[in-house]
Amino acid sequence: MTDNIDRNSRKERQGVVVSDTQDKTIVVRIERRTTHPLYGKTMTASKRYHVHDETNEAGVGDTVRIAETRPISKLKRWRLAGIVERAK
Repeated sequence: MTDNIDRNSRKERQGVVVSDTQDKTIVVRIERRTTHPLYGKTMTASKRYHVHDETNEAGVGDTVRIAETRPISKLKRWRLAGIVERAK
């Protein structure tokens, strides 16, 4: 069956940690560039995700990879997949 390949592929995103105040939770801002439908101008759209960080290892300003997972709480549907770059 080739369905397992599609089923096991999870979404991954990369973004910057904007908050680490909560226990085992970080807030990550993901930015994406889109084109305005009417005017054609390139815009930057951003969205914030609550991410599960079991060991509280990520800090504000870190660039991180996050992966989609099962619902962990009311807002958390993503988990920390790795830290790409530490904040300076």
